[in-house]
Amino acid sequence: MAFLLPGRILPPLPGTFRALRHRDFRLLWTGQLLSLTGSWMQSAAQGWLVLRLTDSPFYLGLIGFCTFAPGLVFALPAGVAADRFPRRTMLLILQAVALILAAVLTALTWSGAIEVWHIAVLATLAGTVIAFEIPIRQSFLQVLVGREDLPNAIALNSLAFNSARMLGPTLAGFLLVFRTEATCFLLNTLSFGAVLIALTMLKTRGDPEGGDGDTWYVGMRNGLAYAGGHRKVRTLLLLIVLTSIFAMPYSILVPVFARDILKAGTQGLGLLMGAAGLGAMSGALLLATRKSIRGAGGRIAWALVILGGGLISFGLSDHLVLSMVCLFLVGAGVITQLATSNTYLQLTAPPAMRGRVISLFMLSLIGMAPFGSLLAGAAAKGIGTRLTVVLGGLTCLAAGLITLRRLRT
Repeated sequence: MAFLLPGRILPPLPGTFRALRHRDFRLLWTGQLLSLTGSWMQSAAQGWLVLRLTDSPFYLGLIGFCTFAPGLVFALPAGVAADRFPRRTMLLILQAVALILAAVLTALTWSGAIEVWHIAVLATLAGTVIAFEIPIRQSFLQVLVGREDLPNAIALNSLAFNSARMLGPTLAGFLLVFRTEATCFLLNTLSFGAVLIALTMLKTRGDPEGGDGDTWYVGMRNGLAYAGGHRKVRTLLLLIVLTSIFAMPYSILVPVFARDILKAGTQGLGLLMGAAGLGAMSGALLLATRKSIRGAGGRIAWALVILGGGLISFGLSDHLVLSMVCLFLVGAGVITQLATSNTYLQLTAPPAMRGRVISLFMLSLIGMAPFGSLLAGAAAKGIGTRLTVVLGGLTCLAAGLITLRRLRT
């Protein structure tokens, strides 16, 4: 792991990890890996806490809505901000705010005063931080590594996210056996220190690359006009919207599967979420070996097919190990679709428009997630948790097959 340490540009690394030869990217990547592990620990523990307080899958959907709704409101302004202001400074501010929010959640839970409305408010504020952080951080990547290594940097970014997604919930599941949810929240609070230290050590400021200088409204309108004028961009964003509404909400229902369907408890919850993270990590590693976006359409279509099949099988499964295999496929399918789409959008966008293009990616993914969360929570209450997940899988499977057919013709 010596290549993770700060220093000068290192000797050639294996192609899978070539972006890590850039010092500043290496620092940020390492800090993000540690911080994201804490965030996923908190996500798993928070879901368990909500279920313990309310005993209702609807409230899981409601908290999901609160987390993702700011992405719908602030995605486009965040994209303009990413194209106008020094990115390192903005990331420092946002990560400091996220640390404070995690500390408040820790204190409320530890004191026993925590209520569902507290979690909803804090989730909304944390979602606002995420809404600004994602386009700023993503648009920072090409500044850190250059155009040639950008596909690898995006894949490694996904690898860090999903390594944390595998490790964080697994640790949370075992901690919840012996400790309270507050322990997971405290570790997440401390983990923000890693990314704050990394950001202070960066030499690159990430200054804007010649934005259009117009008003915020005009800047947002120009971003929308760019996407509307490119058919492939529109198609990619539409498929991401579909995944966000019909596939991603499965994650808020995993606690119900762990407790009520599979009878696996908190350890089962950690194993299920860890399996999805392992699948996503495997998909990200495979993408990291690629040097171009050639064949992106086919990869995205097959990813949707795998994702849909995995969700259908997970919804029908009664066995923990089989459910873990299904979520492994779901994780691999999701990350392949999203990382491939992200890479294509960034490489084809004009440099001065990159932040806004990423914000449209985020709007399609995170901005639509509140509707998916509410829909999943309401559907789980009305038609059952199993059928909700199966119908989402069927939708993704159909989209993947239709896309494959269009590619062939």
